[in-house]
Amino acid sequence: SRQVMEEGHARVAFLGGSITHMSGWRDSIMRFLEHRFNDANIDFIDAGIPSMGSTPGAFRFRRDVLSRGRVDLLFVEAAVNDATNGRSHQAQLRGMEGIIRQALLAKPNMDIVLMHFVDKDKMSDYNNGNIPEVIRQHELVADYYQVSSINEADEVNDRILNCEFSWRDDFKYLHPSPFGQGVYATTMKTALAAWMDTAVQKPTLPYTLLDPHSYVGGGLFDIADAQLQEGWEYRSSWQPSDQLRTRPGFVDVPALVAEGPDASLSYTFEGTAIGIFVTAGADVGKISFEIDDGPPTLIDQFTQWSNFLHLPWLYMLADELEPG
Repeated sequence: SRQVMEEGHARVAFLGGSITHMSGWRDSIMRFLEHRFNDANIDFIDAGIPSMGSTPGAFRFRRDVLSRGRVDLLFVEAAVNDATNGRSHQAQLRGMEGIIRQALLAKPNMDIVLMHFVDKDKMSDYNNGNIPEVIRQHELVADYYQVSSINEADEVNDRILNCEFSWRDDFKYLHPSPFGQGVYATTMKTALAAWMDTAVQKPTLPYTLLDPHSYVGGGLFDIADAQLQEGWEYRSSWQPSDQLRTRPGFVDVPALVAEGPDASLSYTFEGTAIGIFVTAGADVGKISFEIDDGPPTLIDQFTQWSNFLHLPWLYMLADELEPG
């Protein structure tokens, strides 16, 4: 990537949740790269979507990043949302491996920086002598694929313990204050500057997966392909009927809508995993699904945030199916 940038053109992508989407460290890194490679034409991709962790990241990666063309440098973060959204340890690994392996399959010499951002639960883990499980899972992927990682969670906690600043007055929240965004950016710029001055031999992509059920083949498919039966309708531009907040990209877009009980639809797919993206506001209900005439399974779509937000959410229905 360093050579590509110096030769005049590069593409840099940022994949993550709200901490990536919001203004802050990402803007600082963009300015840093533009200054460092002052003659380069850099195409920046903001693929941050609030609430999204590594599982939805693996399924939308092709659409939101790879579809833009060759990517030279990829920044990835999911440690906050993977934990706060309650993704299992297994899903945390499957999602992150899905992203990293897709990236390296698309461009084997892509440079990747995996970041672990901080929240109070991670600080509590470190203060009790434990490595946060989500960071453990993501680091398994980073080590296996020999990807660079920056543990901002550990650093912020150490610096707070060292009385350099406080969480309450300075960092303030897992969506960092401008001060906290500056802490993230400064650490990342220091790491990037050191990396750019170091010759690195790119490793060979491992032949096997860390987890055979990782979401490496993840993609998004057209809801118009679903077979609608009783109670469902296709809307070309969905808007909620209440006054709850929405998120860009998950409103004024096509949606499948059912507003009563016993509505049914079917979808035919080939693969080993299947899930659904929903806007999980206060109007969601429980869904029952069956795969290949298997037993019915119930999912309650309501989340702890659904009372005030039509929250973008990915429900995995099954991810260990036999190929077919």
